Amino acid sequence: MTAALLLLGACAQQQPAVCAPPLKPALEVDLYFGRGNVSDVQWKAFVDDEVTPRFPEGLSVADIAGQWRDPAAKIGREQSKLLILIVFDPPAHGPKVEAVVSAYKQRFAQQSVLRVERAVCVNY
Repeated sequence: MTAALLLLGACAQQQPAVCAPPLKPALEVDLYFGRGNVSDVQWKAFVDDEVTPRFPEGLSVADIAGQWRDPAAKIGREQSKLLILIVFDPPAHGPKVEAVVSAYKQRFAQQSVLRVERAVCVNY
């Protein structure tokens, strides 16, 4: 339990990347969405309604195959979407990401969305 709390604290206080010019520090946020019965039309509407208004600067989406083990130790597989965001406003991005995750879970009755964040160096 203590190790988990220390890990959570370390993640919350992630240091920005040290970047050599012309690269700039940013944060990459990867969100993994299980598709379940979500159609392509429903996914596009979700991105248009929930993601783009919060992250109008841009985003990337990839089709992936997901796998997980449920609490009964059964392996599950489903087609998934990987949403990749590059953000330059680390304090402000958190609530926007949480809103996207919450909206997806509510709209499509999903239990979870996997979220990964890491400091990166970017030049665009």
